[in-house]
Amino acid sequence: MAACAAGKSTAISAKMNRLAQASSKVDRVRLLLNTLMPTHGSSIDVRPFTVRLHFHGDLDFFLGSRTRRRTVERILIEKTSIKDVIESCGVPHPEVDLIVVNGEAADFGYGMTGDAEIEVYPPGIQYLQSRKKRLQANTVKCFVTDGHLGKLTRNLRMLGFDVAYDPEAEDRQLLDVMDRENRALLTRDRRLLMHAVVRTGYCPRSQDPDEQTVEVIRRFNLLGLIAPFIRCLRCNASLQEITKADIIEELEPLTKIYYEQFRRCTGCGQIYWPGSHFPKLQKRLEKIRANVGS
Repeated sequence: MAACAAGKSTAISAKMNRLAQASSKVDRVRLLLNTLMPTHGSSIDVRPFTVRLHFHGDLDFFLGSRTRRRTVERILIEKTSIKDVIESCGVPHPEVDLIVVNGEAADFGYGMTGDAEIEVYPPGIQYLQSRKKRLQANTVKCFVTDGHLGKLTRNLRMLGFDVAYDPEAEDRQLLDVMDRENRALLTRDRRLLMHAVVRTGYCPRSQDPDEQTVEVIRRFNLLGLIAPFIRCLRCNASLQEITKADIIEELEPLTKIYYEQFRRCTGCGQIYWPGSHFPKLQKRLEKIRANVGS
């Protein structure tokens, strides 16, 4: 019995290796042909057609080529949604605010069936087309960030914005929070942004937290909504003013002497006061404000 089981295991392993090799060959063919392949059960159009996508604004960030070409050509052999065509180029759909196909505005469900010239625009660019064709929310106040954006999270909370954050959260948990609490997803994982359930999101281009903060404020038109120091940096709950007498026993000796204004987090109980670091924080926030407007 043991010998039979071992033989069966070897056969299965060999079969899996052959399948893996075949899959690798298919991937190479896809890359060489630069063609979107049909899925099982789809009807194949016997006449291939070509679409040319022209990416505007900073969408070339996602294209991945060394030259950052703004025009990408795709050869299709079946009816394909324009969302899938755009994302095959590496651009997540939450980064696209307007699509124009042969001069006419289209939504993500538009089916490509023939040769076409496609213009793809990000949010924040003025267009000649009607505002009714915009695909993205203009202003969002609540966010969820992935585990790699802890410093951005802290900055946004410091500015007064509601940001859910768990450094240990897996992708599914992030998507659940986003969907259940109607939040915009902030992540540098473009594949996560491409998930079908994501309605609103953004991929920060910079790796610098302050520059990321400026990007998010610009993207979601948040400049007029900034309200610093009203939210807990640790747990995201709101802060409430509290008298010194109510917390006197919880303060350090020097804090008792030199400070009079205090706030307590309504969630975790953390106490805040304008300590010696406060002027530096204020200067930093003013710099962020100035960079948003520049």
